[in-house]
Amino acid sequence: MTFSPDLSLREHLSLPYHELEKFNREIKNEQLEGKSQEYFQKKITEYLKNETRIKAITVAFSDLERKIQMLDYDKKFFLGSIDNLTFDGSSISGFTDLGSSDLRLKIDFGSFRLLPSDIFGTGKGILFASVRNIDGTQFESDFRGRLAEKIQEIKEEYNYDFFVAPEIEGFLLKGTDAEQNFSEENPFQLVTKGGYFNALPQDDLRKFIDTVAEVQRALGFENEKDHGEVAPSQFEINFKYASALITADQILLYKLVARQVAKLMGFTATFLPKPVSGINGSGMHTNMSLAQNGKNIFYDKDGEDGISELGQKFCTGILHRAKELNAIYCSSVNAFRRLDPNFEAPNAIQKSARDRGSIIRIPLGNEKSARIELRPVAPDANPYLVFFTLLESGLEGINATDKEIADIKSFLAKKPIKKLYPTFHDALGGYKSSTYLRKIMGEFSHDKFYEIKKETIDRAPKSLGTQVKQGEVIFHHEVRNQILWNKF
Repeated sequence: MTFSPDLSLREHLSLPYHELEKFNREIKNEQLEGKSQEYFQKKITEYLKNETRIKAITVAFSDLERKIQMLDYDKKFFLGSIDNLTFDGSSISGFTDLGSSDLRLKIDFGSFRLLPSDIFGTGKGILFASVRNIDGTQFESDFRGRLAEKIQEIKEEYNYDFFVAPEIEGFLLKGTDAEQNFSEENPFQLVTKGGYFNALPQDDLRKFIDTVAEVQRALGFENEKDHGEVAPSQFEINFKYASALITADQILLYKLVARQVAKLMGFTATFLPKPVSGINGSGMHTNMSLAQNGKNIFYDKDGEDGISELGQKFCTGILHRAKELNAIYCSSVNAFRRLDPNFEAPNAIQKSARDRGSIIRIPLGNEKSARIELRPVAPDANPYLVFFTLLESGLEGINATDKEIADIKSFLAKKPIKKLYPTFHDALGGYKSSTYLRKIMGEFSHDKFYEIKKETIDRAPKSLGTQVKQGEVIFHHEVRNQILWNKF
C-alpha cells in the first residue's frame, strides 16, 4: 500500500510568483544599497519568527571546485543556533582533512530569498553562507568569503564597487541523470535540433527556457533576455549585472534551478563546456566593470574603444595573468575541448573590440554599460574563485607603473600571438608553478585545488581526440559521486 499524506493538513508558505518577485527584489535592492549585515540579520530573523508558514531554511555554500552544497535546517533550530552552525569539512571537496574537520557556517542574511514552492517545495527560504574556522576566522578555501572580504577591502580603500554580469550557456539533454549514465557507447542525446534564436514556441527547449526564466524572475534575478543558442538544444538565460558576490550566488542558483526544472520535465540540464563534439560548446562570458560613487569608471568616450585608462590597465592586468589563471576559469578536462577557434571559442591572449578569438572583448558600451568581457570562462568554473582572482589581477594592473604596463603590452604584442594552454593537464602545470597564485590564494588553497584537480586528470584522457570520453564526464566535479568515483 502506497502512503499518501494529507497535504491539506500542512499550512506551509506557497506564494504566487509575482509576490515572490516583489519580496526577493526588495532584499536584493537593499543588498545593492549596501545595508549592513546587522540590518539584514534583524530583518530576516524577525520575518522568520513572525512567518509561521515557513518550516525550513536551506543553507547553501560552495566547495573549492564550485559544486553547490546545501543542507536544510528546521526553522526553529536555525533561529536558535545561528552562531553555532557547524559541519564536517572533510567530506567537502578541497576543504579539511579528517584530523581537523570541523568548520562553521557564517550566514549572509542579505542573501535570503523565498523559494518558489512548485520547484523547491513549500515553506522554504534559502540563505548563502561563508565558511569559517572554528575560531571564527575566514576559512582559506572558501572563496565566497574571500571574495566578500576583497569586495569590502576595495570599497573601504578606493570606494570601488565590482560589478559582474555572466552569460551562462548550457545544453538540454534527453533523459534524467544523463551525465552519470554517459559512456562513449551511450553518448548524450539532444532534446531538439533547433539552433540560434529559432526554437518553436511549444518546443521542449522553449518550454524549459520559459520555466527557468519564470523561476529566476521570482527569485529577483532581473532577467534581460533568453534564447536558444548557436548549437542545437543549447540555451542561454541572461540576467542583469550586480555586485560580484550577488552575481556569483545567482550563478549557483541559476544552475540549480535549470537542473531541477529539467529533471521535472524528464530531461538533464548540463553545464559541461563541450558535451557534444562537432558543435559549439558552452561558455560563461564574464563581463566586468568597476564603479566609484555610482559612476562607471571603465568608461571614457575619448578612450580606446570607449574604455578609460584605468579600465585599460585593469584589462592588461588580467591579460598578464591569463595563462596562470587558465586552470581556474577553465577548470576541467572537458573545458579545453571548447577552446577550439573553429567553434567561435577564444584562446588568443589579447583584447579586441571585434575579434571574437581574443580572450578579452571590449563590447560596444556607454557610460552605464562600458565593460570588459573575458570570453574563455567555462560554465563549470567556481564563480567565487574566478571573480576573486580576476579582481586581484585587474587591481594589480591598475596599481602597476606605466613602465610595467608598457613591458606587459610589449611582451603580449610579440609574434607569435600568445595562446591559452591546449589541455587542462598543461594548464594545471602552469597553475602549480605560479608563485602569483600561491600568494593571492594562500598555500593551503593553492595546494588543495591542485591536489583535487590532479586526481581528476589522472582519471581522464590527456589527448582529447575528437570524441568526448567517459572519464572527462563521470569524474567531472559537477557530475561525480561516491559510486562513480569508486568505479575507477
